[in-house]
Amino acid sequence: MIAAWFTRLARVVVLSEGWRRRLVALVCGAVGGLALPPFGLVPAIAVPMIAAVWLLDSTPAPGRGARSRVVVQAAHDGWWLGFGYFAGGLWWLGSAFLVEADQFLWALPFGVLGLPAMLAAFTALGFAAAKCLWSPAPSRVFALAAALGASEWLRSVLFTGFPWNNFGMALGGNLILAQSAALVGLTGLTFIAIAIAAAPAVLADKRDRSTVLPVSAFAALALLIAYGTGRLHFGAAPAATGAVIRIMQPNVPQAERFGPDAMRSILDGYMELSAAKTSNQPDGLAGVTHLVWPESAFPGVISRDPEALRLLGQFLPATTTLITGAARSEPAGRGWSYFNSIHVIQSGGLILDTYDKTHLVPFGEYLPFRKLLESLGLRQFIAVPGGFEPGVRNEPLRTPGLGLILPLICYEAIFPGASSRLAGPERPVALVNLTNDGWFGRTPGPYQHFAQARLRAIEEGLPMVRAANSGVSAIIDPYGRVVSSLGLDLAGVVDGRLPGSIAPPPFSRAPASPPMVLLVIFLLSALVGRRGRA
Repeated sequence: MIAAWFTRLARVVVLSEGWRRRLVALVCGAVGGLALPPFGLVPAIAVPMIAAVWLLDSTPAPGRGARSRVVVQAAHDGWWLGFGYFAGGLWWLGSAFLVEADQFLWALPFGVLGLPAMLAAFTALGFAAAKCLWSPAPSRVFALAAALGASEWLRSVLFTGFPWNNFGMALGGNLILAQSAALVGLTGLTFIAIAIAAAPAVLADKRDRSTVLPVSAFAALALLIAYGTGRLHFGAAPAATGAVIRIMQPNVPQAERFGPDAMRSILDGYMELSAAKTSNQPDGLAGVTHLVWPESAFPGVISRDPEALRLLGQFLPATTTLITGAARSEPAGRGWSYFNSIHVIQSGGLILDTYDKTHLVPFGEYLPFRKLLESLGLRQFIAVPGGFEPGVRNEPLRTPGLGLILPLICYEAIFPGASSRLAGPERPVALVNLTNDGWFGRTPGPYQHFAQARLRAIEEGLPMVRAANSGVSAIIDPYGRVVSSLGLDLAGVVDGRLPGSIAPPPFSRAPASPPMVLLVIFLLSALVGRRGRA
């Protein structure tokens, strides 16, 4: 019954041509976006992966004379499927163009459609590589997993990298399934997600139909669920540290936040909200050891504003340390260089330590090919002369009463293997992610960003403190469980004790090894199956 149904569906895909074929690939890719937060419909990722197998099945085997034509056709199908997936998962980027609509509205179609079009090139590459490994055997599923998983890894590292919504986030967005990231990381989850989701496609095979692969995929999924459930329920619960955290979420509208001459009013609002009395902290800021404010919290450069530092220094109790986002500047030639930074500030207004963001957002924080694009009238979203400069120091911040923390500013939290980028052998006690998702309003964007940041805590076995201007702000334990949080579009504070860390998971010890092992296993499986049908 199920096999017959799959056969009919496969026939629709295989026999489609022209615009109908492109539409099938596009729609199937878009449906896959439903597997991502905030929807979290994990089975939806099977739709594009099964369609991928059938689309590749329906291009001829690459013979000597027609190899290039067949590979191009496979890449064409992959591009349309990837475009549907990324457009369906990233449409919310359009919200950023509406913040200053008078300047950026004209570019909205280029952002909403142009970025998915570029990202789809990696899916096209994965399809082309898979076709070169293709065979009629069920093992062709492993060819897809190896090739498409490798292309997703390339998307994570080339051209500064952009692993947002990797196919593995279909598993990584679910807390139970995400526990396997402690073993294999996001890249490993991507290989696994593709293989499991694509496996049912072989039920449509007319020749040597076998249920072994789909049943094995179902068993693998059950194993992931069992591992995640066991890890969450039976893993050693970390004891809370002595640090009492308060996260301030101001929910300041983006246009107001970066308006001119707003430093004093913004700072007054921050201090008033930070001192609020709650059921968890009835004495307000008294007893709080670490106050955390979000990314680029101020509309100016606070380190060059003695009055703002004086007011802040008077506000902070002697036992409270502030960890805050802030723009920073330093002289450079005849002008200034600007950095997106985190300051650690003590009572009295003393800046103890600073981290400058090293992984900047293209077009958001700096303009690639700046002179050329500025001559055309373009600029980056953040209104900083010349854009931000990348930091050069990949070191943790030293924070009184807490020790070393691993700072992640906004976009930096989407990259796996966070601790491997740090210099020095000492392990941080926590991840601190400061962000401003206020550009994206009440859309899937902030939820997707939160899920990807939470995955870093699981990969590293470290608690996370996440402060977001408009949400989601949270204290997260090293298993990815939310200890306390404040949702989207709310102003308030998040109070709680910082959870302790656990022993470094396998992935954090050797981030490159588990994905590479999976790639080799899937590649060998595809080659062995292909050789058996040669």
